[in-house]
Amino acid sequence: MKQKESNKFSRRSFVQTSLLGAAGLTILPGFNVFKPNENINLGFIGVGRQAMFLLDGFINIDGVKVLASADVYEVKNKRFKQRVTDHYNKKGTSVDVKTYENYQDLLARKDIDAVVIAVPDHWHALIAIDAIKAGKDVYIEKPLTFTILEGKALREAVRKHNRILGVGSQQRSDPNFQHAVKLVQGGKLGEIEKVFVHVGGPPTPYNLPREILPEGLNWDLWLGPNPYVHYNPELNPPISINPEVNEKIWGGWRWYKEMGGGFTTDWGAHMFDIAQWGLGMDKSGPIEIIPAGYKDHKFLTYKYKNGVVMTEETFDKAKTKGVKFKGKDGWIEVSRGNFKASKDSLKPNFKKESGPYETKIPHQINFIEAVRNRKDPVVPVEIGHRSCTVCTLGNISYDLGRPIKWNPLTEEFVDDLQADLYMHRAYRKGYELPSL
Repeated sequence: MKQKESNKFSRRSFVQTSLLGAAGLTILPGFNVFKPNENINLGFIGVGRQAMFLLDGFINIDGVKVLASADVYEVKNKRFKQRVTDHYNKKGTSVDVKTYENYQDLLARKDIDAVVIAVPDHWHALIAIDAIKAGKDVYIEKPLTFTILEGKALREAVRKHNRILGVGSQQRSDPNFQHAVKLVQGGKLGEIEKVFVHVGGPPTPYNLPREILPEGLNWDLWLGPNPYVHYNPELNPPISINPEVNEKIWGGWRWYKEMGGGFTTDWGAHMFDIAQWGLGMDKSGPIEIIPAGYKDHKFLTYKYKNGVVMTEETFDKAKTKGVKFKGKDGWIEVSRGNFKASKDSLKPNFKKESGPYETKIPHQINFIEAVRNRKDPVVPVEIGHRSCTVCTLGNISYDLGRPIKWNPLTEEFVDDLQADLYMHRAYRKGYELPSL
């Protein structure tokens, strides 16, 4: 990346896309404008472990009221209702929290302004598009979608229906990562020669044993558009209310290719996202992807048109999940809570915050401000889609076992009918992408 190009992007785009600057990129048409003292009512779709972190953030934002949840596992709805009710009771207020098994019943409520979607990846696009068509704004967990075609459809739906969509790539709201990107885009490292991103490997075939479904879990609805796989508690970790026993692991669906994208999408949606941002590729992407193990390529490799090469590989002895930018004039390594540099003058001067990462970074506040002001948040649908595409392309190259060429302008594979088949996948009978 040439320094002149980097400076140009920094001046025009960095302030727009960081929380330190404006709230968003695009001002949307002026409907659903909230008065200063008017609540924004939230519903949660998917209330497992990640949603509980998100709930702790959203429910403590001034002007936000949490009203409802939808989940296919009854006990998780009960936990959600209990936590929300207890929260408001402690504040001296009461809220009639409703819970639903089917998310469509939540979307039918006229008093819900926005929804928080924290479901497995294979449901992301369908639920988000349905929510948008129902007139709701959307905060959705990363990675944005399971397939590239889904991402394109979701992007179109957001713009067609003039809704706010924010992606849970909270590192974009972290001053540590913002500082790193500002250095790269400002030319402080000189021309970028190489980017190292460590996230981990691709998914593996599902191989867990079949176990008995717990009471209150609608497995058919959990699968939704996904081809059938048998239940194992690692996919949807069980919990209990009395006594209270919460999830001991993250939902393991993400590690199996039938349901998720492995570390490539799970952590890649965070770290490849930062690399894309730093390189000024938020509206573009790589032109060639080479899987690890192909001929002399030891690591998953992405090549960009400007000559920059990005690899998925470790860059320190601790095997930290993070990003290293290497330029002609220096290098920086950035990860959650850590920053290293080739010289002290490049290091940030920020106080470390305590608490869960999902709530100590003001990402949820940025989304609520975007909803209230009808402006795109720090991670709008276009950025979420491009970052997700990078991750998905990596997995496609792994599946094919060979390099693939990509046109980031048209978002199409270059003369590759076999790769074209991976743009989307067959849904289970009875499911299809919603019409826009």
